[in-house]
Amino acid sequence: MIKEMPFKERPRERFLTSNIESITDVELLAILLRTGTKQESVIELAKRVLYENKNLKELSQKTVRELTKIKGIGNAKAIQILAGIELGKRVSKESFKKLTKLSSPQNVYDYLKTDFELKDQENFIAIYLNTKGELIGEKIIFVGSLNASLVHPRAIFKQAVLLSAALMIIAHNHPSGDPTPSKADIEFTKILNENSKMMDIELLDHIIIGKDRYFSFKEKNILK
Repeated sequence: MIKEMPFKERPRERFLTSNIESITDVELLAILLRTGTKQESVIELAKRVLYENKNLKELSQKTVRELTKIKGIGNAKAIQILAGIELGKRVSKESFKKLTKLSSPQNVYDYLKTDFELKDQENFIAIYLNTKGELIGEKIIFVGSLNASLVHPRAIFKQAVLLSAALMIIAHNHPSGDPTPSKADIEFTKILNENSKMMDIELLDHIIIGKDRYFSFKEKNILK
């Protein structure tokens, strides 16, 4: 049990006295969980939760209901875990929002990757900018396999008009990790680009987010 561990080796005490970056994933999770069970210390419980979820990415995708299927995890502990993960995502995203300008494909990728790399379904997002290229809004348009017949440009441009956006970037993830565009991706981008010209809202780029890499239609000169 945790009380049997040397005081300096306990997760909370290690957090106070050590370099935060040296704290292991198990120890961080143990801090979120706070307590173990009658049979397991909080460290043992944290190890088992991580083992049953393979990695942090898989853990972050679980729902409260799914986490409570793990022995020793009730609603309170499940909420603590997911709240900690969600806060981390928001902090990461907030640091990029302070930049206000998404001036390159790399900026857009860095802005979205923390959240989008964890998705197990394709998520299609539109990012709206003013005439100065400053971020003024974003909206998830569609979840699921990208299909030009299902994602109507109207939904994208409606939000752009409401925000008085002058520029727009679209992005979506490939859960496979390979950001290479499909025929459907290319077809949809061409349709959207044609519509954007009619609406006088410039489509700056379409970025596909993969595992540790991205594909930019602008960089590849597909979007002109």
